[in-house]
Amino acid sequence: MSVRSLEPQILWNHFADLNAVPRPSKKEERVRQFMVDFGNNLGLETIVDKIGNVIIKKPASSRMENSKTVILQSHLDMVHQKNSDTIFDFDKQGIEMLVDGDWVKANGTTLGADNGIGVAAIMAVLSSNEIMHPAVEAFFTIDEETGMTGAMQMDSSLFQGEILLNIDTEDDDELSIGCAGGIDTNTSYNYTETHVNQNSKTIEISIRGLLGGHSGMDIDKGRGNANKWMARILWEINRQLSIQLVSFDGGSLRNAIPREATATFVISSSNADKFKMLFDEQVATLKEEYKSIEPAINISSKEINSVEKAMSDSDFKKIINLLCSIQNGVFRMSPDIEGLVEASSSLARIIIKNGSFTSQSLQRSSVESTKAEVAMAIRCAFENIGCEVIQGGEYPGWKPNPHSAILNVMENLYKEMFKEEPKVKACHAGLECGILGKHLPGVDMISFGPNIRAAHSPDEKVQVSSVQKFWKYYLEILKSIPTK
Repeated sequence: MSVRSLEPQILWNHFADLNAVPRPSKKEERVRQFMVDFGNNLGLETIVDKIGNVIIKKPASSRMENSKTVILQSHLDMVHQKNSDTIFDFDKQGIEMLVDGDWVKANGTTLGADNGIGVAAIMAVLSSNEIMHPAVEAFFTIDEETGMTGAMQMDSSLFQGEILLNIDTEDDDELSIGCAGGIDTNTSYNYTETHVNQNSKTIEISIRGLLGGHSGMDIDKGRGNANKWMARILWEINRQLSIQLVSFDGGSLRNAIPREATATFVISSSNADKFKMLFDEQVATLKEEYKSIEPAINISSKEINSVEKAMSDSDFKKIINLLCSIQNGVFRMSPDIEGLVEASSSLARIIIKNGSFTSQSLQRSSVESTKAEVAMAIRCAFENIGCEVIQGGEYPGWKPNPHSAILNVMENLYKEMFKEEPKVKACHAGLECGILGKHLPGVDMISFGPNIRAAHSPDEKVQVSSVQKFWKYYLEILKSIPTK
C-alpha cells in the first residue's frame, strides 16, 4: 500500500509531497521555497520573514468570520539520522516511506513525521475548500531541531491571532500545556598523544542497536546511552589491564539519545585473551541489565590495523573518569506535576581523535532555576579537567496554564468525541511554544498531535489510525473556535 492511498488522503498526500523535499535543520532553503510556492499557487497571502519562517494567511470560512483568528504552527525542518549501514544522502534524496500495518515508517532513516505530519495537517486546511475554519495564520518555522532559531527570531508584528495551535505533540490522547527549556553545553580539550607500546594489538569496539530516541521525551525510559556504555566498558577493561585510547566516536545529534558508539584502543599482545574475557563479561552484564529495555543490543570487538599514537595515560584517566561520572538522564522529577521530568541532561556526542576531545550535551528543565543548576553541574565537571566550556542556544520553558480557554474547549470536545478524559500534560521537550509565548504575550496556546514513536531515530514511525483520530479531532476544534 502507498502512503498516498491512506486516509485522510489530503493530509497524507501533503506529507508525501513534503517528504520529497530535503529539509535538514539550517538548510531549509528548498523546503522554504516549496512552502512559498504552495501558498502562492493557492492565491493566499504568503510571507517570508527576516529569519526565513513562512507565514501563509487564509480568510475564515463562510459563517466563521466572527471566530477568533487561529495561528496554526509547525516546524519545517526534520532530524536527519540513519542507521550506520543505510546508504542515503539526505541532501539529495526524499524520504523513502513504507506502510507497515498500522504504521508509516522510513527505510533506515528518520521519517520526518516530527514535524511533517503537523505541517501536512496545516497544508490541508490551507488547500481545502471544504474544511470549516476561522481565519488562519499558518506559521511554518525553521531550525526547530537545532536551536529553535525560527521561533527565537520571529516577527510578532505579522500576527493578529489570539489562539495558537502547535501541532507537535506525539501522543494522541495528550494535550500539552507546558514544556521544558534547554541549554547546550559544548566542550573542547586538547590532550597529549604518545607513541603506542611495543608488542601491542589495536582493538575496535562498536556499540549498535540501541533504541536511542528523543533526549527529552524519552529520557525517563531508562534507555541505554551508547556514550556512557562505551565509557563504562573502557573503564572496566582498563581497571584490570592497561589500555591506550586512540579514538572514540559516539552519538550523532545534540537532542537524540546516542544509539551507536565506536572506540579504538591499544592493548598488550600478551593481554589479548584477558581482554576477550573482560569484554565478554561487560557485554553480558549490559545485556542482563537492559534485557527488558534494549532488545537489539549489538556490541562487538575486532582487531584492526595497528596505529602509531594514542592518548597519554594521564589524559585518558581524566577523560574516562569524567565520562563515567558525568550526570546523564533524569536530574530531578517535578514535585508539582506527577510523572513529569523537571530537569535532565543527555551526553549526546563524544569525539576523541588526533589530540582533540570534544563533547556536546543538552540540559533541559521546565523550571529556569533547575535548568541553571544542571547546566552548572555539567559545566563544573568538564572544567575540572581543564576543558573549555561554551554554553549557549538557551531557550525558555512554557509555564502551564490550567485555566486556558482553548484548553477548556479542547478538553470538552475530546471527552464528547472519544468518551474519555484527555491527558493534560506538560512535556520534557523543547516545544516552540515556550519561545512563541515570549513573542506573543496573551495568545492562548496548546499543543497536540497523533501518535509518533521513536522520533529523532531511524525507528521513527507514525500510527495511521492515530492520524485518523487526530484528523477528526482537529477538524472539530477548528469548527469550535470561540467567537471574538
